[in-house]
Amino acid sequence: MTPFLAEVIGTMLIIIFGGGVVAGCVLKKSKSENSGWIVITFGWGLGVAMAVYAAGPFSGAHLNPAVTIALAYLGKFPWSNVPAYILAQFIGAFLGALIVWLHYLPHWAASDDPGAKLAVFSTGPAIRNLPANLLSEIIGTFILVLGIMALGANKFTEGLNPFIVGMFIVAIGLSLGGPTGYAINPARDLGPRIAHFVLPIAGKGDSDWGYAWVPVVGPVLGGLLGAIVSKAVGLV
Repeated sequence: MTPFLAEVIGTMLIIIFGGGVVAGCVLKKSKSENSGWIVITFGWGLGVAMAVYAAGPFSGAHLNPAVTIALAYLGKFPWSNVPAYILAQFIGAFLGALIVWLHYLPHWAASDDPGAKLAVFSTGPAIRNLPANLLSEIIGTFILVLGIMALGANKFTEGLNPFIVGMFIVAIGLSLGGPTGYAINPARDLGPRIAHFVLPIAGKGDSDWGYAWVPVVGPVLGGLLGAIVSKAVGLV
């Protein structure tokens, strides 16, 4: 498998599991309706773990433009490969959202809340305050990149590292996800938001483009900050 295809498939898997668990929790007449935040965070975390297992041997499993840019800044990844990786991540995220839409096809018409439908695809703030929302995304992604670098300094039993990364995502979601829904990944948010915009989703509202820049800019800035601090403290 090529690195490009691995990044497509890995990011697609993240959205299938992550968007899928949100759909199950917020769409009407799903058997998992109203399961709550704990279920959502574990769905995302386990989804990331499965995606890292799938893509890791072939691409290093970046699966996140913020991570790709941070690694390039640190000299651990060629800048010349950054555009292709980011393109693959956005394609994978869009495809994952498409599959979630198809999987829950009868439930869109059964649900009457356009905001809940958008939440299946992309993040949104609990309290809309763009500077504060941006800061939350910066902090969340800063912790993500710093934590990934710290985990890399440890020795795990062979094959365990992707699961540990997944549990790290759960921890971020439980502790830091409340304000914005913790995009911490531009592709994870913008790719499915584009899918929400173009797909014929029954009863959908707008795609909230006024907020869409926050989960793109915030993670990129937070990832770079995480890389800078990781280098400063000697993690890399």
